[in-house]
Amino acid sequence: MAQLMKVLIVLENVVMDGVKRAATVVGNDLNKHVDVTYYSLEDVEPYYVLDAPLVTAKRTVSADILNFFGANPYEVYADQITDLCDFIATEGFEAVILPAGLLTSFAPFIKENVPHVNVIAWMHNNFDTYMEQYYVSMQTEFKQGLEFSDTVVVLTDADYARYHQYNSNTVKIYNPLTLEVSKKANLKSHIIAFTGRIAIQHKGLDLLLDAARFIAPDWKIAIAGSGTPEEMAVFNNLTTKFGVKDKIIYRGALKDEALQRHYEEASIFVSTSRWEGMPLVMGEAMGFGLPIIAMQNTGSDEYLRANTYGIITKPHDVPDFVRALNKMTQSLFLRRYYSERSLERIQHFMPATITKQWLSVITTTKNELV
Repeated sequence: MAQLMKVLIVLENVVMDGVKRAATVVGNDLNKHVDVTYYSLEDVEPYYVLDAPLVTAKRTVSADILNFFGANPYEVYADQITDLCDFIATEGFEAVILPAGLLTSFAPFIKENVPHVNVIAWMHNNFDTYMEQYYVSMQTEFKQGLEFSDTVVVLTDADYARYHQYNSNTVKIYNPLTLEVSKKANLKSHIIAFTGRIAIQHKGLDLLLDAARFIAPDWKIAIAGSGTPEEMAVFNNLTTKFGVKDKIIYRGALKDEALQRHYEEASIFVSTSRWEGMPLVMGEAMGFGLPIIAMQNTGSDEYLRANTYGIITKPHDVPDFVRALNKMTQSLFLRRYYSERSLERIQHFMPATITKQWLSVITTTKNELV
């Protein structure tokens, strides 16, 4: 029996986070076809179910951050880079997947130490957010990582154009549907679903809570997600400031059956993010047939395709968002129409389709493309 190709998926940690969720869903499905191993820089209990082995770095880093967005990554992570390169070489991995910016910055060292390995950088957020916000303090290292990678995987057309400037072997692969659908959403309920971390600026929760003031009296917004104590304090203060405690059902972090019920019991899904790569939760909601209303960003643009599969409102514009939302709450016909559009769109995100695209990238090196 032929030995399966060995693939390493490197993560900062396996905590509740969109990057880690996507990586574990893709990795678990890839494991049916290749020999996948997960590698974590932090020693933390995995939040997600893993269908492949998890190896913790020999010299771990602090487990008190979600993602590293600082400066001088080559100094801060010198020991971890050395240990990772040794592990790749010793264990004979043939492909390494590096999600997001910090891990992508390790690519030059991996290629120097293990030249034959196929290094794949996986971008989970839009180019401007990475360059101007998250990795602004390590732009040079991030760009080097992009250039040294064999392939850069992106999520949207907009990001394909931007990342392609740094690596001509850039490809677009959607993240797959990440949640099993048990039954379709109840389009007659008066519940609007929101799913996401309680990260006020990123997820636009200040905009959502402001909008909650203007929805019909018999409608409520159910929020699934958690955040740091600091973010939760701001969230609670905003709820009080806008006087919308009676409009909000706060459910905390949900997964598996509880998350399924969150979608099943709703009749509309909303997103108010200021920026997104391609939010997994929007795909989850579409899988349940929820009509989508989202403020414009590159992620919502890619999902909804010029209002074909949902309604896009102006970015950061609460009145425009409220107009679209109230129109949807008042019309069961409109909810049913966009429910069908969601179910149509999600067919592009089926795991089998996505896995096939990933397998093509994993088994092709840059040298073979030249």
